[in-house]
Amino acid sequence: MTTTNKVVTVTLNPALDLTGSVKELDLGSVNLVEQGSLHAAGKGVNVAKVLSELGAEVTVTGFLGKNNPELFSQLFNDIKAKDAFIRVDGATRINVKLIEQDGRVSDINFPGVTVTEADIRAFEETLFALAKDHDYFVIAGSLPNGISPQLCASWIKRLHQLGKKVLFDSSRDALRAGLDAKPWLIKPNDEELAEFVGRSLTTAEQCQQAALELADKGIDNIVVSMGANGVMWLEQGIWLFSQPPKAKIVSTVGAGDTLVAGLCWGHMQNMEKEPLLQFATGLSALAVTQVGVGIPSSEQLHSVINQVDVRHTIITK
Repeated sequence: MTTTNKVVTVTLNPALDLTGSVKELDLGSVNLVEQGSLHAAGKGVNVAKVLSELGAEVTVTGFLGKNNPELFSQLFNDIKAKDAFIRVDGATRINVKLIEQDGRVSDINFPGVTVTEADIRAFEETLFALAKDHDYFVIAGSLPNGISPQLCASWIKRLHQLGKKVLFDSSRDALRAGLDAKPWLIKPNDEELAEFVGRSLTTAEQCQQAALELADKGIDNIVVSMGANGVMWLEQGIWLFSQPPKAKIVSTVGAGDTLVAGLCWGHMQNMEKEPLLQFATGLSALAVTQVGVGIPSSEQLHSVINQVDVRHTIITK
């Protein structure tokens, strides 16, 4: 089987992430931020950064506000990604993420730009032109004003019909509509999965049962991330489970995006299933030890990967 380094990441509703570290968040009061950063983000953008560091040839697309594209343009230049974003009127949103000393994260997510019919036509032309010479597409994140869950699902369905491998990572109504379009891989976390099935999921066994309910939709790969409790992957009726090593959590922001990047890269390189899940889980486990996404060093990555336990039965503590 041949490998490929070419991939498209789609971020329909990117954001500038304003991240601040506080000892403990005191609601209704003044909170002093110990350190902070403002950087280009959004789930698909995060995936693109990690994929690029792994060696992928990445094309990024979606919608960017014309008023403040500078940090995105700089990032795309830094990671050598081809910029195919559609520029639209307005400013890309700023999302605030407050990280407490115990690792808890509070997200304050603002609405994005409003996308017009002309913007949509330009994006569709770009997306399906890229489909002529790309097989892997990562569609990740929320939807901006003007993009309905059904429209997003129609893009997934068309890519599926073209034989493309679509990795879809979203939530709420976008996830619900997208599942019926048969993406090749989905990666809900346990909270998103619980919201989808409409009940609380507190154990790995309950997550496993909920994932089985999605298998009937014809999705080839169902991956459920459960934080420190590991990752479960259902493919062709076969389950794999991974348990990451214990780590000091600095921030969980971007860990799920990093997992998606690892899963995508592993498939692009035709890794065997167990090493692939071990690799992706280790990559994600490393992400929680830092602020932002990226690979600090290959030595650190390999050390963490080697500590990931992968097996065919549910891992219990």
